[in-house]
Amino acid sequence: MKRAVLIVLFLILVVGQLLAQSSLDDVRETVQGTVDIDQRTQEERDAWASEQAGLEARYRTAKANIAYLAERTAGEEKAVAGLTESIEELERRAHESRLLRSSLQDTLDAVVGRLEEFVAQDLPFLTDERERRLEVLCRELSRPEVTGAEKLRLLLEALQIETEYGKSVDVDQQEIMLDGTSVFADVLRVGRVSLFWRTPDGEKVGTFDRGSWKWVELPASYGRTIGDAIEMASRIRPVELIALPLGRVQR
Repeated sequence: MKRAVLIVLFLILVVGQLLAQSSLDDVRETVQGTVDIDQRTQEERDAWASEQAGLEARYRTAKANIAYLAERTAGEEKAVAGLTESIEELERRAHESRLLRSSLQDTLDAVVGRLEEFVAQDLPFLTDERERRLEVLCRELSRPEVTGAEKLRLLLEALQIETEYGKSVDVDQQEIMLDGTSVFADVLRVGRVSLFWRTPDGEKVGTFDRGSWKWVELPASYGRTIGDAIEMASRIRPVELIALPLGRVQR
């Protein structure tokens, strides 16, 4: 009986130790599990803190970039507005320039037309030279690459030359039509007042009659006077006062 009791006590002790050892292992396992979880949690917190710091840095950088881009965009918009205004101003000036150029061309063409009519109706002197000048002038005025200023200069130059004809005296040799016959003569131009002619041998003299618009012969009594005038205009003899038959002359 006593032995049986001892055996039971021994079994109880063994079982108790086994249960105690099992509880201790569970506790240890639980504690280790808790420690592992805490470590993982801390690692996750550290990783998140690092990621959060990186995100915050990226956010600040992005915000700074946005502010910089906004400022730059505002500056570029201002520059674009200024360029747009400049372009509009240039377009306005170009339009006005085209209108002015067109108006100037019309005016130049009108003046040249009147000059051509004037030369055609003027006394017949230096005909070839004056017609060539008008031909060159018209050709230059029709060229689009020639500037308006250059066209105006050429026209004023032609007008100046024509104006000078009215204030000068000159002699040139030319063929004139006298009663349907071609005659070579020295022609004296007295401004735009009158034209006189004399044959090289001095046998015949005459004038250009505005009334009939043709060359006519004058009486031989005018030969000396017209001859002297031609020599003075040619600087062959000194200048002196002479009386030329201006206007219509009774022949």
